Amino acid sequence: MHCLYRLLLASLLLLGFVSEKVLASVLAIDYGTEWIKASLMKPGVPFDVLLNKDSKRKIQASVGWKRNDRLFGSDAFNIAARFPTDSFSSLKYLQGVPFESDATSYYASISTADVVKTVRGTAALRRPDGTEWSVEELIAMQFAYVKELAEAVADEKVQDVIVTVPPFYTQFEKDAVVDAIEIAGLRTIALINDGTATAVNYAMTRTFPSPEHHIIFDAGASSIRATVVSFGTGASDAKASTSKDSTQITVLAVGYDRMTGGTELNRRLRDILAADFQNKHKRDITRDKRGMAKLWKEAERIKTVLSANAEAMATVESLAFDIDYRSKVTRSAFEEACSDLSEHFIAPIHEALVRSGLTLNNISSIIMTGGSSRVPMIQNAVKAAFGEDKLAWNVNADEATVLGAALHGASLSRQFKTKDIRVSDISPFDVQISYLAESKTQLAKPRTIHTSVFPPNSKTGTRKTLTFKRKEDLSLKVEYKWVPAVGFPTELLEVDITGINEAMANLTEMGVLEPVVKVTAALSESGFVSIPEAVAYGEIKDDSLTGKLKGLFGGGSASEQVPLNAESNESADPFEIPGTSSSSSESATPSEKKAAPKGPQTIELTIKTRFPSLAPMNALEKRKARDRLAEVEYEEKAKQRKEEARNMLESYLYRIRDLLEDTGNTESPFVKCSKDSERKAIERKLQESFGWLQDKADEAETSQLISKRSELEALERPIVHRYKEIEEFPRALNNSQMWNWSTRLFLTEARQNLTAEEKGGPLSKYSKEELDELEKTLKEHEAWLNEKVEKQKTVKMNEDPAVESSDLKTRAKKLEDHLQRLVRRKVPLRTKKTSTSSSAGTSETTSVSSASSAEETPRPSESGHDEL
Repeated sequence: MHCLYRLLLASLLLLGFVSEKVLASVLAIDYGTEWIKASLMKPGVPFDVLLNKDSKRKIQASVGWKRNDRLFGSDAFNIAARFPTDSFSSLKYLQGVPFESDATSYYASISTADVVKTVRGTAALRRPDGTEWSVEELIAMQFAYVKELAEAVADEKVQDVIVTVPPFYTQFEKDAVVDAIEIAGLRTIALINDGTATAVNYAMTRTFPSPEHHIIFDAGASSIRATVVSFGTGASDAKASTSKDSTQITVLAVGYDRMTGGTELNRRLRDILAADFQNKHKRDITRDKRGMAKLWKEAERIKTVLSANAEAMATVESLAFDIDYRSKVTRSAFEEACSDLSEHFIAPIHEALVRSGLTLNNISSIIMTGGSSRVPMIQNAVKAAFGEDKLAWNVNADEATVLGAALHGASLSRQFKTKDIRVSDISPFDVQISYLAESKTQLAKPRTIHTSVFPPNSKTGTRKTLTFKRKEDLSLKVEYKWVPAVGFPTELLEVDITGINEAMANLTEMGVLEPVVKVTAALSESGFVSIPEAVAYGEIKDDSLTGKLKGLFGGGSASEQVPLNAESNESADPFEIPGTSSSSSESATPSEKKAAPKGPQTIELTIKTRFPSLAPMNALEKRKARDRLAEVEYEEKAKQRKEEARNMLESYLYRIRDLLEDTGNTESPFVKCSKDSERKAIERKLQESFGWLQDKADEAETSQLISKRSELEALERPIVHRYKEIEEFPRALNNSQMWNWSTRLFLTEARQNLTAEEKGGPLSKYSKEELDELEKTLKEHEAWLNEKVEKQKTVKMNEDPAVESSDLKTRAKKLEDHLQRLVRRKVPLRTKKTSTSSSAGTSETTSVSSASSAEETPRPSESGHDEL
């Protein structure tokens, strides 16, 4: 069934008409708290999940160090039992969060790592040697590791990536994701909400003749999310008369619990084991980081066992204080410890339904996904609240998200032809803009105006325009209306718009009666809020007939406008920025350009953006981070090259030692092809190399290790060469003799044909001179070969050959080429006889004429004429 599913996925992915050399790879990463899944989209590469170096389909989301050796995946996770402050897992909790937040406090309760504060107010992790790594840098290391895996499969550089994020991620957290992507040397195509990516995967192999509503219930390690999605079919291009239908995915609402998930279950199970250990042995294990790391690993294992069994045995050798720990854990005790979480499991579904305006009757199914959806207590809570018949298990709980993200990323790259799936996503946050209104008088107290630009459930990929009647520069604050999570700030951006006074004066001078300021607020497809544009705008009244008609029927296009707060004395401008204003002025005729400007006029204003709270990494910080990672990677590769050189030297020395120890075997090729003096020289060098390897190899450079091997290889090389020549010489000799025989046979037949031609037979392809030249080459080759063979007969096996097999091949090739030039020649055509003017000629005259004609037939030249 799994193979059939993958086959269906592959059949949907049809590569575009662009050649493979032009097509770029697209990498999709589902970065989770506990696991990382990745998928690569590339022509010629099967559409599937990337395998790690152990051929596993998912990678542990951990990075760590074993002394100076950096580790990834399960190696990094397992090292926590020995080096608890050198293993960093579950970093998703700290991604872009303030240091003083619930997320940081919670991370400290589940991890043995040391968390410190950065100058930007975010979290970093400190190794025992004092080295600090920001969360962005550590996650960038994991992204770079996945990039390396993808490039090994693609056999080329991979740059473009799409990464999944939870729908509740704030702009601060998304900034941290993009920063990590850039530090890893990748380029962001988009960020996609994980529920939306799962919806794309669900739609890949399905059609929707009528609209359907489903809930994507994603129970992950760190959180639980519910996404209400509408699936339907619509025209891919409403303006095209022949447009094909496309699958329409519309996200209606999301609900979530940021702190409830599989990790919380692990934490409670670990605490059960820790309390049991303390009760039995009267020792506080919570002070032992190694012991707590071991208990965490055992708690994860026990949770998996309890998902299928009523009880499990916890066993940890030398857990702490040289005590072996063993205890029985029952599912009932575990579920009792987690009984207060039942409401947290189902609350996201209720929240999403309320926000969407739908009821459970409108929902076709609740699609279960995420690793924690397998936990019985979570399943039972959802079944009890919404009915077992609503639950659907028709997507891969682990891989649906990354495969959906990969397909969406491929569609965004515009280099692949995929199933036409149109996605409409939302942002769950209420984003507002605030500013100080211009005072009407000097004594008036400035008032702050708040305007909601992107209310909850606003569609991503949209822009809105705010209109201001003012003459002075403008400062805007872009912020969340409500605190998005405990400890998070609300301020996103501070935007200064300058040059307004001068622009207004210029517009007034041009004839604009009521100029205004228009500011564009954008909500990108990935959910980033920005102020990309601000202009001074106004219209110059056009009294011509054309202008009046435009005013009557309306001209230009309008973007969505946000009305300002009613408290403001400023009224919203009734018109918007026409999308064709710039092109209209460019296409004007020369006579019109000379006339005074008419219609809409815009002047760009200067925008300066600041980050008042949690700022993303700036260009300098990211460059320094890339340099740090590049330095680490360079040192690792240099160390790897040194280890490879050392291993190759060591294995080579042992191989030579084995050859020398076998000198008593007179049938050994090494003994037969070497002199006693050569073996003694090799033995002396071998002993010297073994001593050097033991005493100085640790401090040696890679080049020294390679040089030591080369010195010994130089002594062995003549012996190896003799052995190879003994094997190769008979084949080379047979080849030379074969061409001698073939050439002799060819000459015999060619001379017979030449004799037949002289007697009036068919024309010969070759002249006598050509055959004589070939025979000369043959005799020279035969003489040279006989001479060398005689000398070779006297050579012993441990002596250098009198003639190299390569020389035999070279001389034989010369004879072969000479022969082939003649063999490939075509048979010449006999020229037709011309009719004589006299019909009374005698037969003798005719015979003489024929003979004369034959003698005048042109022979092929030395270079040959294939056309004859």
